[in-house]
Amino acid sequence: MFYTVTFNPAIDYVVHTDGMQLGSVNRSGHEEIYFGGKGINVSIVLKELGISSKALGFTAGFTGRAIEEGVQKKGVETDFVHLEKGFSRINVKIKSAEETELNGQGPDISEKEVSMLFEKLENLTDGDTLVLAGSIPNTLPSDIYEKILEMLSGKNIRVVVDATKDLLMNVLKYKPFLIKPNNHELGEMFGVTLTSEDEIISYAEKLREMGAMNVLVSMAGDGAILVDEYGKVHKCGTCKGKVKNSVGAGDSMLAGFIAGLEEGGYEYALKLGTASGGATAFSEGLAQKEDVYKLLEQLK
Repeated sequence: MFYTVTFNPAIDYVVHTDGMQLGSVNRSGHEEIYFGGKGINVSIVLKELGISSKALGFTAGFTGRAIEEGVQKKGVETDFVHLEKGFSRINVKIKSAEETELNGQGPDISEKEVSMLFEKLENLTDGDTLVLAGSIPNTLPSDIYEKILEMLSGKNIRVVVDATKDLLMNVLKYKPFLIKPNNHELGEMFGVTLTSEDEIISYAEKLREMGAMNVLVSMAGDGAILVDEYGKVHKCGTCKGKVKNSVGAGDSMLAGFIAGLEEGGYEYALKLGTASGGATAFSEGLAQKEDVYKLLEQLK
């Protein structure tokens, strides 16, 4: 079974307008609403590619109910902890001549509610895959990723972590199956600026030496690099298309990679991940199966 955890889900309210003027009334051309968060995005794209998963995390209030219903309508099973107070956040994304975002903070989460999530995670069994993705609200302990991996360390579970800086570095001792920094995040983890593929590969190999089994590095328009558990380096270029949306592209790559491993080896997984990320980047929402496999043809 596949599981994803989203600690701070959101409603993304996307507003398109021809122009924005501060201090006056602005009117939108059209709007869109998406239900997401990094783990939820992974679950939705996995479902699109034929793999069922269960979405875990925290929801609160009327917005939390809307998120849960929206995710379920995408065919994804949910098992969220329903918080007693507050409401799940709304992120406002204004797309005009320049893009402007106003991201909500999210609800407070109590120790009791954190324990309820851990009880759900204790039900994972050998052979399951768990995806931990994204930042954590400031009301959660900063070491929650570590605590989850420590709790599961006695089980044969493939843990995938998509996070930044200390959240990622601190889990390496638990030997996660896969981590997915982008090239900028990889440099930040070591306090350096990476300017070449050789440097990216070198620092990805350092992460393997520190405990990660597989390191997938996304590089936006420069493609992606995978250093696999055997130390082999795989490279993949990008797909051709017009970029319309960057939100969720990395999550889609991760979902495509996981789905690709179910069908083939690391080389195929990297290509399917790249095609999935491209399918999201070239559309207004998350990747659709038909678009993913069209783009995959470009990578053969």
